[in-house]
Amino acid sequence: MKEKQEKTNDIFSYTNDGFEQVIYFHNRETGLKGITCIHDTRLGPSCGGTRLYNYACEEDALYDVTRLARGMTYKNAAAGLDIGGCKTVIIGDPKKVKNEEFFRAYGRYIQSLQGRVYTGQDMNITLKDCEFMDRETDYVSGGLRKGAGSTTILTARGVYVGMKAAVKHKLDQDNLSNLTIAFQGVGSVVQEMTKYLKDEDLRRIYFTDINEENIKKFKKLFPLAIYVEPDEIYGKKCDVFSPNAIGAILNDETIPKLRTSIIAGAANNVLKDECKHGKMLEDKDILYAPDFVINAGGVINVYHEMIGYHEPSAIQTTDGIYDRLMDIFKIHEEEKIPTYKAANQLAERRINKLVRMRADSIKSRPKFKWNIE
Repeated sequence: MKEKQEKTNDIFSYTNDGFEQVIYFHNRETGLKGITCIHDTRLGPSCGGTRLYNYACEEDALYDVTRLARGMTYKNAAAGLDIGGCKTVIIGDPKKVKNEEFFRAYGRYIQSLQGRVYTGQDMNITLKDCEFMDRETDYVSGGLRKGAGSTTILTARGVYVGMKAAVKHKLDQDNLSNLTIAFQGVGSVVQEMTKYLKDEDLRRIYFTDINEENIKKFKKLFPLAIYVEPDEIYGKKCDVFSPNAIGAILNDETIPKLRTSIIAGAANNVLKDECKHGKMLEDKDILYAPDFVINAGGVINVYHEMIGYHEPSAIQTTDGIYDRLMDIFKIHEEEKIPTYKAANQLAERRINKLVRMRADSIKSRPKFKWNIE
């Protein structure tokens, strides 16, 4: 996984950079327009959510979709799933473009890809939107009522068990007893996670959010939780800092403020620059649970829908996030590399081993001979 990806509007530079396919699509009748990036299908069909966002320009949309697609390949591989990575971004104002025809047109587009892409919920895409897509395609999952339910449920469970793995490795304790957690963002994932946190004897919870409704809901769930302003959350002394909102929040300005031992949360791409800011965390002796590993519960949910949903199996795979993080922390210590690099290595090694295994399997098959008389 490359450390840094520069913005460029040269589409072919992405395909030369290891991406399999970049597709621009448009539907004149509904105004639907967007970009799909298929990063890797060596382990299986690609899987990644769809996000709807009012990008300032197509270059920004292209940069975002390629970065996210690459992340999905690594997330899926590190989660032990036999699928590749992709992402789709739809360009538009969510308050203006969303309707049944819009999402059914999108579903028809996904169907035209003939199973190379499986998609589901991401930013500004609701369960209702996915149900409109589902009327036109066989390749939308994750959150449909006919399936396993909201991906939030397993995402929250995965973040919780991942947090416990980080606490075990860094603080050598098996639970969250007597610890302080600072939540940056208390949306649906953190609200779902409260059912696990209530069983823990936490010392203190700090939290922040820019959404008043989220603040009210979380305060109702945890009346003793202490609200702080968004800029103040970084400086709160805590055992676990949990980012659960936007990406790129760990950067030159925020990392020096941190007073924590562990970073573990559901947000994607929290390191603004993996190489630079991963090293800054190392220098401060802060253990980082790589985001694409700890927040994989949602895609695990989707994968199990794809293969035929069995709830105990989906939960078991999600609980495996604990062991995968412990493996990453072991690589981190033995090879003396930052945890984000260790996570990338774990994913790359799995992909390469399976690709070689499949290639060897094909080579060992007896050659077919035509019986021509």
